[in-house]
Amino acid sequence: MENNISGTIENQVHRLKKRVYYSDTDAGGVVYHSRYIEMAEHARSELIHLLGAEQHSILTDEGIGVVVRSMNIQYNRPAFLDEVLTIESRITKCETFTLVFIQNICRDGEPLCEIELKAGSVSLKTGRPSPLPEDWKAKITGFMNPSASTGA
Repeated sequence: MENNISGTIENQVHRLKKRVYYSDTDAGGVVYHSRYIEMAEHARSELIHLLGAEQHSILTDEGIGVVVRSMNIQYNRPAFLDEVLTIESRITKCETFTLVFIQNICRDGEPLCEIELKAGSVSLKTGRPSPLPEDWKAKITGFMNPSASTGA
């Protein structure tokens, strides 16, 4: 895929570039720990968008939200003001109610922050688990295993 505002996908990895701005840092120019979580959220949203699984439509048409169930974060090294980071995202599991993402926020290929995130689909009416729409699952599993979706 060509580079655009939503990033690129190659070999089951989504990559999104992001510059570090003043608003991302403390007075010393070091990125706040919470900004890594925001960067990862933006990358997951752009990945889902590139896959054609519209988040707004499942909220409004299906009444389903995809929410964070758990997150494991390892901070390896700091990022600094004006650096360009790459958020690499993979989806490692897509089940009826659950998605698992592995994300690395990198500088020049070096992982600064590693995140494993489990998300669940819930009914907005009841707050209880609700199955992911089948078209979403098909798009996501096609991303995870492109040969399976093409019949190759």
